[in-house]
Amino acid sequence: MFFRVMTLVGFFALFFAAPAGAADNFTPAQTKELERIVHDYIVKHPEVLMEAIQAAEEKEKADKVAKAEQSIRDQDKALYHDPESQIGGNPNGDVTIVEFFDYRCPYCKQVQPILEGLLDSDRKLRIVYKEFPILGPASTYASKIALASRAQGKYDAFHRAMMDTKGSIDEKVVDKVARSVGIDLAKAKADMDAPAIEALIKKDFALADAINVNGTPAFVIAGKLYPGAMTLDELKKLIADARQAHAG
Repeated sequence: MFFRVMTLVGFFALFFAAPAGAADNFTPAQTKELERIVHDYIVKHPEVLMEAIQAAEEKEKADKVAKAEQSIRDQDKALYHDPESQIGGNPNGDVTIVEFFDYRCPYCKQVQPILEGLLDSDRKLRIVYKEFPILGPASTYASKIALASRAQGKYDAFHRAMMDTKGSIDEKVVDKVARSVGIDLAKAKADMDAPAIEALIKKDFALADAINVNGTPAFVIAGKLYPGAMTLDELKKLIADARQAHAG
């Protein structure tokens, strides 16, 4: 049924898309009859329209997934091997999770204990952190302090402490968290406006745009994008699947 109606509709569309001279092969009566056939069939079988819409939506979704995966392949080095990105877990791990996050994102905070648990239990796991401060100036401030803290060897401590911080977050809260993990705040503030830090944040934004990351958290695992918060079981399965694919 679907094939028949799509054949009729396709023929109808081709007819009207054809050059003007091609339509001369049909008399006005034939054209009217063709219109009637298509109309009557659709009226009698309205379900085929839903089938056609569903098929078009599924194709569009598949095309988007394929495009995203190609973009991820194109950005392989920037995603997994940028020397300026902060690495967590085993630097030589056999599976890498790339995380785009915002320090003010509640869903990022929801996933953080899961990621920490995975890092503690899976010594072959590697995480690449991508600063993606999309939730306002306080988010950008927190990301800059985080990146500036690397010179003091405090990134991991600050990152975990910020992710553990609940409630409203402004610059005063960020400063308090920084002090709590031993960051020399005066030095961090002096370093945070360095062109290299601004450039790194812009680079992560450009990377997010290239692979169609629109929110936080977002994860890239084994060449695929997974937007939104994920459960422990979901992440474990993806990690296991990635290892199996690598082994095969």
